Amino acid sequence: MSGKDYVEKDYYKILGVPKDASTAEIKKAYRKLARENHPDANKGDKAAEERFKEISEANDVLSDPKRRKDYDEARALFANGGFRPGGAGGGFNFDLGDLFGGGAGQTSGGGFGGGGGGGGVGDLFGGLFGGRGRGTTTQPRRGADVESEVTLSFVEAVEGATVPIRMTSQAACKVCAGTGAKAGTTPRVCPTCVGTGYVSRGQGNFALSEPCRDCKGRGLLVDDPCEVCHGSGRATSARTMQVRIPAGVGEDQRIRLKGKGASGERGGPAGDLYVTVHVTPHPVFGRRGDNLTVTVPVSFPEAALGGTIKVPTLGGPAVSMKLPAGTANGLTMRARGKGAVRKDGTRGDLLVTVEVAVPPKTEGEAREALEKYREATAAQDPRAALFKAAEEA
Repeated sequence: MSGKDYVEKDYYKILGVPKDASTAEIKKAYRKLARENHPDANKGDKAAEERFKEISEANDVLSDPKRRKDYDEARALFANGGFRPGGAGGGFNFDLGDLFGGGAGQTSGGGFGGGGGGGGVGDLFGGLFGGRGRGTTTQPRRGADVESEVTLSFVEAVEGATVPIRMTSQAACKVCAGTGAKAGTTPRVCPTCVGTGYVSRGQGNFALSEPCRDCKGRGLLVDDPCEVCHGSGRATSARTMQVRIPAGVGEDQRIRLKGKGASGERGGPAGDLYVTVHVTPHPVFGRRGDNLTVTVPVSFPEAALGGTIKVPTLGGPAVSMKLPAGTANGLTMRARGKGAVRKDGTRGDLLVTVEVAVPPKTEGEAREALEKYREATAAQDPRAALFKAAEEA
């Protein structure tokens, strides 16, 4: 992609977010659109495939704070024609190559980001156009970061698991080895920019360097393009890899796998893979940080008189817990070391909440016993304190 294309594309519009959107809002919009337009979900749909590429490209730029800042500054710089000389006077020739670090005497064909010196606008365009200026056409370029999602069972999230993840990203086209040219042919150096990817044009008292329109900033022309990548040198690559998810991950947790993203260009390093984890709920256990939770029903006699109860654990044998006499409904007890695995290998606790079970129907001796109990405790009003507090308030 040329620098001109880069600046003219509205990545915010592509993702459907405002220009002041937070990183979280950008990620949320990207994940939604990526799922809708993913090639695996739209087999044979070329429009969806192109849309997916645009969405991924927009996310790569806007999710990176530095690249987003460079992008915003460049769009502001080129808005309404950019660099138009204002006011009268001047009487001198000013080459923007000096401003962008090209140095004095830069000739036609020089590009942004060339020469020495650092900082300021020169750094902006050096990063924005991939560092492709005069003498830097073959500079290595880091691969894009890739987003993926995985759904784990509750047990896998607590204990850790190795799961397969199917990843789709941009990589060098395997058919043409990244050249963009059809097999048996080779690209040729663009005669317009002499391989630099940039040309200079006059604008009043200024000389403005811009991406070459003939080669779209690549510095090369492909006369007979590859039938797979259509001359771009890049193609969508799908692969499945085994990823180890550490123990103790939680819902919506994001895991970074360094160097597992899209491959780099011209020998550059690969990007990173970011995996968002989703966890299916468990029918018995819940999660509260490093602790697991479980609700255990007990009978009225157990709650009133106390006793020992059996409590299930996740993936292990049941544990015995002592229930004190007079246990109230909703009491929470703690079984040490029976929770989720922490990062240091230790375990959290199992939080056991007591729920007094009331039988739907009581008959025979059990009913007679309860009737006698009611008579024996008739003088004890459990709501007396409630009414007293209400009156005092």
